[in-house]
Amino acid sequence: MDKFTELTGVAAPMPLINIDTDMLIPKLFLKTIKRTGLGKHLFDEMRYKEDGSEIPDFVLNQPAYRKAEIIVAGENFGCGSSREHAPWALLDFGIRCVIAPSFADIFHGNCFKNGILPIRLPQETVDKLMDDARNGANAKLTIDLEKQLITRPDGSTIAFDVDPFRKHCLLNGLDDIGLTMQKGSAIDDYEAKLKTSQPWLSA
Repeated sequence: MDKFTELTGVAAPMPLINIDTDMLIPKLFLKTIKRTGLGKHLFDEMRYKEDGSEIPDFVLNQPAYRKAEIIVAGENFGCGSSREHAPWALLDFGIRCVIAPSFADIFHGNCFKNGILPIRLPQETVDKLMDDARNGANAKLTIDLEKQLITRPDGSTIAFDVDPFRKHCLLNGLDDIGLTMQKGSAIDDYEAKLKTSQPWLSA
């Protein structure tokens, strides 16, 4: 998993509330277990017409936001089913941070496990960042995870909270497998002892 330390990028304004995981990645695209290739289907039903052409008014189809790396959204982002394909699709598109007043719990946890930083902030603070995002590609936000600060285009900063363990994992690029591999020596020692004490298990 890629480390998340500091990110400066365009923020796409998505003021909708209750953006669910089926909106993020429709069930039609859940057949794959690969984490790549899903970005083109992110918000598929909102981005494309039935003939496959783009819907010009959708924010991620607008020139200023095609390379957005941050989404500023309404409350209850990521609700609905627990599909991990939702953060996979966000990440494959290029989104590394989502800022919203609230998140669905499972989606919130899945973001951290896939290298995406979900930031919870009060509605009035999100509204300010939403206004920043509406200014387009020239109005970039900087997210500093180590300092837990968002720097706005005018230079002012906003502090945010994050669970210390999840912060550690993002800063060091550790998903569940990475965390397990940190215990590699202890696992090897245990398996070596097991072969001696219970050799029939490895026969």
